[in-house]
Amino acid sequence: MRTGRRRVPSGGHRAGAATMEGGAYGAGKAGGAFDPYTLIRQPHTILRVVSWVFSIVVFGSIVNEGYLNSSSESEEFCIYNRNPNACGYGVTVGVLAFLTCLLYLALDVYFPQISSVKDRKKAVLSDIGVSAFWAFLWFVGFCYLANQWQVSKPKDNPLNEGTDAARAAIAFSFFSIFTWSLTAALAVRRFKDLTFQEEYSTLFPTSAQP
Repeated sequence: MRTGRRRVPSGGHRAGAATMEGGAYGAGKAGGAFDPYTLIRQPHTILRVVSWVFSIVVFGSIVNEGYLNSSSESEEFCIYNRNPNACGYGVTVGVLAFLTCLLYLALDVYFPQISSVKDRKKAVLSDIGVSAFWAFLWFVGFCYLANQWQVSKPKDNPLNEGTDAARAAIAFSFFSIFTWSLTAALAVRRFKDLTFQEEYSTLFPTSAQP
């Protein structure tokens, strides 16, 4: 005797695939069009913009007020313990971080147009490595600038010129450690999402199609 049960089509696979396509790297459907509203809402994009602003503060502070004049000397000297390497490091790291943020912001814009999961994984892997590397450079920069500031002699700057800018460069170097570290952590999570999506597409090739 037939029970008359109806077979309900399973839409779980399709829903899972759609969710993964929307969640991997915070982008829309693979090969989709650029959506600025979606872009600006992504945590990694927000962190990149914040890191970009922090880098401007660091190298801008040093370039504008990090070098002092002395009445007894004709040449300017670095506010950080008269150490030109300290100012040079801060400016160099700040400028290069500024350019790196712009590069990866451009990648965020282009990312939704990348249809290959393997190519997306390569992009995210580079994001992990670069972000972790910059977190390390900012850690070194913070320790270096803070140390040189601590051993600076008051007689070199009796009027306390540029002290706020010097402290700002140190503070935002410290903040940059966390923004870049968080960016790397988010990239690791996105890489795991992409790996899962790739395995899912292999197991369910029909249902993973958009």
